[in-house]
Amino acid sequence: MNPHQELNYLALRNATRRHFLRGCSLGLAATWLKTASAADQTGQPAPVGVHFRPRAKRVIYLHMAGSPSQLELFDYKPELQKLDGQECPASFLEGQRFAFIQGVPKMLGPMYPFSQVGDAGQWVSDRMPHFQSVADKVCFVKSMSTTQFNHAPAQLLMLTGNQNLGAASVGSWATYGLGSENENLPGYIVLVSGGRMPSAGKSAWGSGYLPSVVQGVQCRSQGDPVLFLSGHDGATRAERRQTLDAIDQLNRAAFEEFGDLETLTRISQYEMAFRMQVSASEAFDLSQETAEVHAKYGTEPGRESFANNCLLARRLAERDVRFIQLFHWGWDSHGAAASEALNLGFKDRCREVDRPISALLGDLDRQGLLEDTLVIWGGEFGRTPMRENRNGKEMKFVGRDHHPGAFTIWLAGGGTKPGFTLGATDELGYRPIEAPISPHDLHATILALLGIDHLRLTYPSQGANQRLSNLTKPSRVIDEIIV
Repeated sequence: MNPHQELNYLALRNATRRHFLRGCSLGLAATWLKTASAADQTGQPAPVGVHFRPRAKRVIYLHMAGSPSQLELFDYKPELQKLDGQECPASFLEGQRFAFIQGVPKMLGPMYPFSQVGDAGQWVSDRMPHFQSVADKVCFVKSMSTTQFNHAPAQLLMLTGNQNLGAASVGSWATYGLGSENENLPGYIVLVSGGRMPSAGKSAWGSGYLPSVVQGVQCRSQGDPVLFLSGHDGATRAERRQTLDAIDQLNRAAFEEFGDLETLTRISQYEMAFRMQVSASEAFDLSQETAEVHAKYGTEPGRESFANNCLLARRLAERDVRFIQLFHWGWDSHGAAASEALNLGFKDRCREVDRPISALLGDLDRQGLLEDTLVIWGGEFGRTPMRENRNGKEMKFVGRDHHPGAFTIWLAGGGTKPGFTLGATDELGYRPIEAPISPHDLHATILALLGIDHLRLTYPSQGANQRLSNLTKPSRVIDEIIV
């Protein structure tokens, strides 16, 4: 093809595209601009909708990045205490892969005392004294297991259903399926504390192959929740509206010209940012809370903290944000340093989360919000019943290695059974012996509680109708934990 022919071909192709998008009443432009009109009102694409009666309207997901030791918190193993300091049985090591353990490690008994608390007699360690007062609101799942033993792929599997990059997060799926009930705030908000991002990075709340408008919006617990939200350029709100209208016209013209669906996302995001300049600042203003509330949560206004984020989560739930995800880094208790030792840094992490989690559950319950708010707590895997060694040698500080075989999560509200425990591990906490649960089972259950059939919420990508609960492996709704 010579240059003249190529130019004629390109002109014809572009003319044909413009004719299709502009002139065909049933074409993509008409279809997607109709979708955009719905998105303009909410900042989200038109929702798919529920398949059956939902138990929950919103989700608060508390992810403890690094993975806390279930053996020091909720999975009480007195038999493990009897084996403390003895060499690990060979059956625990044969054919197993560990992140750091080499040779034959020694068994490590629980570092802290446990007691049965509340009317249901749930086992909770003394590291969570405030949580003990709300344990009757919680449903424990003690038989979780995963296939990944490194942080980033394990977090991706736990939060997106796929250990590889590119899949959509559970919050994005929920927002894609249901939209948001607050037109002035994003449907999916993320808050991070602990001084570091999770190992999986922002992919842990990414939209993957779903429209990017449903990805999590990371907000800050100090200063403007989103950078430049206050608008220090001196422009009035009317002037910003005028500017946005001009940009909107340009974006719509670009969409009609090229048909790029992400242009519609850009339009929605600009509109959402404009509305957030009024509503987000108010929602994130912790100075509106009383001194009593700050004392109850242990908040530190003006500083990034998990306590601040828990209080913000309650405020966002009150404003009907669909999915609120908190990440708190620092739970990787290997024992390689004091900060990650079970007898030192681990205690600090527990103090950071114990009071605010308990206050959050208590507030949601008192306000009648816990009934239709699903709260989830957990990490990406568990910790070994053996003491970690490096190069086959015992370390100065006490820690446990990564353990995908068994760990504990808990859920509260949103249609789950309070004061209930599902599943169990063996007497040393190494393998599930009752009701093994996978991340995909958890995802199917989260969607079910929101009124969504996990088999019917799909999105075409890479030649298949993708879904959160996995295409290749069976998954199920955990009916045992639903009221």
